[in-house]
Amino acid sequence: MDISVVIPLYNEEESLPELFAWIEQVMQKNGFTYEVIFVNDGSTDGSWSVIEQLKSQHPEVVRGIKFRRNYGKSPALYCGFQQAEGEVVITMDADLQDSPDEIPELYRLIAVEGNDLVSGWKKKRYDPLSKTLPTKLFNATARKVSGIKNLHDFNCGLKAYRKEVIKNIEVYGEMHRYIPYLAKNAGFTKITEKVVHHQARKFGKTKFGGLNRFFNGYLDLISLWFLSTFGVKPMHFFGFLGSLMFIFGFIAVIVVGVDKLYSMHHGLPYRLVTESPYFYLALTSMIIGTQLFVAGFLGELISRNSTERNKYQIEKTI
Repeated sequence: MDISVVIPLYNEEESLPELFAWIEQVMQKNGFTYEVIFVNDGSTDGSWSVIEQLKSQHPEVVRGIKFRRNYGKSPALYCGFQQAEGEVVITMDADLQDSPDEIPELYRLIAVEGNDLVSGWKKKRYDPLSKTLPTKLFNATARKVSGIKNLHDFNCGLKAYRKEVIKNIEVYGEMHRYIPYLAKNAGFTKITEKVVHHQARKFGKTKFGGLNRFFNGYLDLISLWFLSTFGVKPMHFFGFLGSLMFIFGFIAVIVVGVDKLYSMHHGLPYRLVTESPYFYLALTSMIIGTQLFVAGFLGELISRNSTERNKYQIEKTI
């Protein structure tokens, strides 16, 4: 199979028939063998009924996954990736803002040019300024932290992957924004981008937005940076800080003790060690250092015995 198209969706019943018809037209025109995997992320409208209807009309190419409740875009992508069989996997949103006409070129960049991942760049957007400005700031930060300098739009839903990429990364929580970073950490370094057309929303309203989305993006980026840097060896981070603080506190205690002994030996006025505020600061430093060291040790144990994170209630698969 040439292409798997994975489409996560939440309450998009109006756009699904038109989106599938558009994808079908592009695939037939270019002679691709393909499948379309709709992942219904707990929709409360008639989205699943539309998917079932499409499945009955096109049983050879339409597949569907129905979550019992709304989990989010990353879990939907994860489950879609698990089912995908195409040599090139393309993701797009279900709201018709991503154009299926981009599929042939995205496929070429993977299958012919040999890239591992191609990320869409919506250079001209139809989003309001309240969304585009935070997006620009977010992408600038993501480029700096990830080291992937050639991507302008990490969060674009329209992406293409070599099959090996999506089978070797784990998308969880809200990490869909950082799939290029996840791919890079997994050893897939041929990452590029393509300018894609961004269309105005035709039906309904956006399901993503607000300050919560903006701040969560930064928190996820910090988490991913920490996991990619110290996730395998947490002792390298916590152990180093803990040891540093413990040594600092221990030296400070010795200095306080030596200062008292010096004063006693030379007949100078002195006070009890426990009356010095520096003693308690040093003691606190040693305690925190010990706690950090133990946290690093526990992190090592957890990283070696972590359970599966991606377990979701799937009501139905067709």
